[in-house]
Amino acid sequence: MPETSTGTTTTTGCWLYAVTREVDRRSLESSAGVAGEPLRTVESAGLIAVLGTVPLDSFGEEALHRNLEDLDWLSRVARAHDAVVDKVARRSAAVPLRLATVYLDDERVRATLEARERDFARALDRVTGRTEWGVKALVEPSHGGEPELAAKGSGQAKPGAGAAYLRRRREQMTAREQGERVAVEQAERAHAVLARLAAANRLHPPQSRQLSGDTNPMILNAAYLVDEAAAREFTRAVAALDDELDAIRLQLTGPWPPYSFAALEETP
Repeated sequence: MPETSTGTTTTTGCWLYAVTREVDRRSLESSAGVAGEPLRTVESAGLIAVLGTVPLDSFGEEALHRNLEDLDWLSRVARAHDAVVDKVARRSAAVPLRLATVYLDDERVRATLEARERDFARALDRVTGRTEWGVKALVEPSHGGEPELAAKGSGQAKPGAGAAYLRRRREQMTAREQGERVAVEQAERAHAVLARLAAANRLHPPQSRQLSGDTNPMILNAAYLVDEAAAREFTRAVAALDDELDAIRLQLTGPWPPYSFAALEETP
């Protein structure tokens, strides 16, 4: 079993959710963490870590390697983790910790707050008064769908039908490629407009159709850090672009805790 700095064997660890400067402890008391555990805080260097005590037989290093391959377990834990982060971030600016950030004890959490005070402070300053919005652009079928491969009509093929089919397919492929170029140009235009309305932006890899749950290909998967005072202007801009740009369909999500702009890679 893991040992603390005093050499005492421990069966529990500290699962970190977020770091903030202010926290509503009453709100935390009504919530539970990934293991159904009560939430609590550790404070140092003007920072507050929100965490919970979890059993290492389920959330220790070896157990996590095993459990993270269980998609049902991962989904359940991720939802619980995000719910805590969301509750903290809605009350005050917060730095979300990546999933499965586990420390052995409070002493090590406190030491991390002290050692990385400047990193946390910069991240908190960056996201204070701001939230994250996601925008995805999907190609409309008429501008990037698969070409119809079967020749129209039925019955016995007439002379020259093969050449006509190949000609139609070539024309369809050309039209599709042109449609895809237009869709990419429109997605780039949408991103440029939205980036000007945001304090920062991040481009993530487009999701596959299986992950997005949409049959149309995704060509833009962006996150925007938006001032709360500019949120209405931003959402209206997304709606206006969606109406204007006919080759793509825009999907807006948010507001979210600023995962894309505040998360730190921690080493427990």
